[in-house]
Amino acid sequence: MSSSTRGRIGFSCAYTPLPAIAAAGFVPHRILPLSASPDQAGRYLHDNLCPHVKRLVDRAMDDDLPPMAGMVVVNSCDAMRRLADAWRHVRPKEPVFLLDLPATGDAAAVAFFATEIERLAQALDEWGGRALETGALKHAADRYNQLGALFATLRQQMVQGRLPGGRSRLQVLYNRATEMGPAAAADMLAAELDATGQDCGGDGVPIYLFGNVLADPEAFALIEAGGARVVGDDFCTGSRLFSPVEISGGGEGFKGLARSLLKRPPCARTFMADKPGALVDHVLAGAAASAARGVIGHTLKFCDPYLARLPIVRDALRDAGIPLLLLEGDCSLGSIGQQRTRIEAFIEMLR
Repeated sequence: MSSSTRGRIGFSCAYTPLPAIAAAGFVPHRILPLSASPDQAGRYLHDNLCPHVKRLVDRAMDDDLPPMAGMVVVNSCDAMRRLADAWRHVRPKEPVFLLDLPATGDAAAVAFFATEIERLAQALDEWGGRALETGALKHAADRYNQLGALFATLRQQMVQGRLPGGRSRLQVLYNRATEMGPAAAADMLAAELDATGQDCGGDGVPIYLFGNVLADPEAFALIEAGGARVVGDDFCTGSRLFSPVEISGGGEGFKGLARSLLKRPPCARTFMADKPGALVDHVLAGAAASAARGVIGHTLKFCDPYLARLPIVRDALRDAGIPLLLLEGDCSLGSIGQQRTRIEAFIEMLR
């Protein structure tokens, strides 16, 4: 292992402070629910629990993961807390850090989350990393911002029909980028941009997608094969992870990182007292900005935060005159494949 790279740190949430991990000398490695590992998480977790969490535990139990120096689990919901508990049993030699995530983004929440990130930095130091300094943290954040800008260009080319493979190809790149350091990921995306530019078509019905976890590129290929042209989307396994991070000097590195993370596009577990419908507003704004003719929402089974908010999303889109199709999955391609007919019928209705 080189002096600059101290191994991989696993993570599973878009709110994970990746610049802190990278600045400590580790490579952040997202554990995705993509695997042929057998279903065996039920030995530790209830059957009616988030399939995302269960698939990650399946991979850990099947040893379908690279060696890691530690695992960072964001305490964003009860299912993620159960993930941390199960991980300690399944991979007992691997330290687990549970990072508490505020549900709001006010000043008190930012201050609290900054102390949590600082606590993570101390754990990374103990796991063999470097002590974090504001300069190193800002440098790592700049690297991730560069990565985000490259993804923004690729998304624009996708919308213009100039990205071979469309949204499916973009998901391949998202997945690869989350398993390598920001510098290597930026080189990969730069090479991808050099290969784009030709007209790849794009005469499908413009559709906006939203939800929590949808990591399988084949799922997007199936939607596009049904006649859709994805013109915008928001998933925690997509663009949300690469939203801009602002870190200023003056020794407020952790606070700046905390503020940036809590300002990311809201997921269903986020709550803003002054904007209780922030998720609804975000979906509406995304659909309008992309000139989508319809919206497809994909959520995981047993995800209580999304199940609680989908009715108001549905009502808001109906009032705005934007058709909505809601899909539910279990992190397997088969679950969305079973809904192919519904997708095709929805797209046909919009023609």
